[in-house]
Amino acid sequence: MSAPLLWILIPIGIGALTFFVARDRLLIITGGAASLLLAGIALIVPIDEALRLGPFSLKIASSASLFGRSLVLNPTHAPFLVIVYGMCALWFFGAEAAGVARRLVPFGLIITGLLVASIAVQPFLFAALLIEIAVLVAIPMISPLNQTPGRGLVRFLIYQTLGMPFILFAGWLLAGVEASPGDLALTIQSTVMLGLGFAFLLAVFPLYNWIPQVMDESSPYIVGFLLWSLPTIASIYGMGFLDRYAWLRTSAQLLAGLRATGLLMVVTGGLWAAFQRHAGRLMAYTAVAETGFILIALGLNPATSTDITFLLIPARGLGIAIWSLSLSILKIKNNDEPLRFTSMQGLARSYPLASAGLILASLSTAGFPLLAGFPPRIALWEGLGQQSLGSAVWFLVGLLGLLIGAARMLAVLVMNKEETAWVSRETWVQRGMLGVGLIGLFILGLFPQALRPILEELPLMFQRLGR
Repeated sequence: MSAPLLWILIPIGIGALTFFVARDRLLIITGGAASLLLAGIALIVPIDEALRLGPFSLKIASSASLFGRSLVLNPTHAPFLVIVYGMCALWFFGAEAAGVARRLVPFGLIITGLLVASIAVQPFLFAALLIEIAVLVAIPMISPLNQTPGRGLVRFLIYQTLGMPFILFAGWLLAGVEASPGDLALTIQSTVMLGLGFAFLLAVFPLYNWIPQVMDESSPYIVGFLLWSLPTIASIYGMGFLDRYAWLRTSAQLLAGLRATGLLMVVTGGLWAAFQRHAGRLMAYTAVAETGFILIALGLNPATSTDITFLLIPARGLGIAIWSLSLSILKIKNNDEPLRFTSMQGLARSYPLASAGLILASLSTAGFPLLAGFPPRIALWEGLGQQSLGSAVWFLVGLLGLLIGAARMLAVLVMNKEETAWVSRETWVQRGMLGVGLIGLFILGLFPQALRPILEELPLMFQRLGR
């Protein structure tokens, strides 16, 4: 058996088969258990090493060939697979509480397999095509066939598709830069093309206007899954470019550009969040700021940027999952009406856990102490302060905007026009999933070293970056 077969083709195959599963509960168990099993295998079974089980010997080969292209998952990819499929299991088990199992689980498994393939494919430029295929698969997941696509969905498809030719053209130019490293004009052209490609792919300012629109048009839980998976994989794909080309990772101008762009996203996302009156749009701008954090981390000192980037990923995934699940529960209660603050007044009294999920996830993103987002924000602020004091101040402005948005939402949720008793109307499944997520937020905040064995191994995916 090969690693690409196990962690790429099998999830895609299971995702295709789950379309024919009639019962939602069985669908969730199949998708969640498969993801959890794949994460466990990546954690326990070594790649490219023989493992003896009594009289039997098992070896997972690192490479496979498909359609003339190589798919390679080395032993260094194992921690990455643990995080990706572990988070997928969390998303799939929570799909029942959000009421979107029929759409999320099949498409989610296929998308995850394609995104993992984008990290494994050789030559690595073909990753852009695989990411584009994943985007196309996501379209029917966001908008069912019987629903007219909204403006946000159309912009999402256009922006993500525009990123692919820029990245492919940049890869062609980069091959010329390797052959003629002294050609300054070619170097500038390739850098600009690469920057434009990832600007579309990561929804960099001002190309993130589709995110709040899609939040209005589709299930927050499904959109949250995409806001977690696509930027995370795209960021790791971008780190591959920095690892491959020495002149990119040593360019002071490029690193400064990454810091400035990330800081702009954090500040604008925070300021928009501070004045929002719509809970879904508030989450959208929070996700924009999260992507900005990753860009800032990539623009820091190369010796620490990789570690901080990977430190951001678990907190981001858990925070977005709790945010989107809580929003979905409240949206179901609101008969799928837009979650404006005027319609959410006092909901904390009847949906206390969902309300707590909204508040704590938003506070975690703002770097509130004791929550999962606090340790990576401190590391990020410290690294940014070493580069520029002014940048560190603007970073705090963005966090303050996110904090104000969370405080305003808290005030709305606990507002009480009529004297009503406190009673939980969430189902036991919703309570269980929210409870697990909220406990996870505090565990990662109080004991960030809990994931240290995995996070320490993640930078080994790159041979030169951070060394």
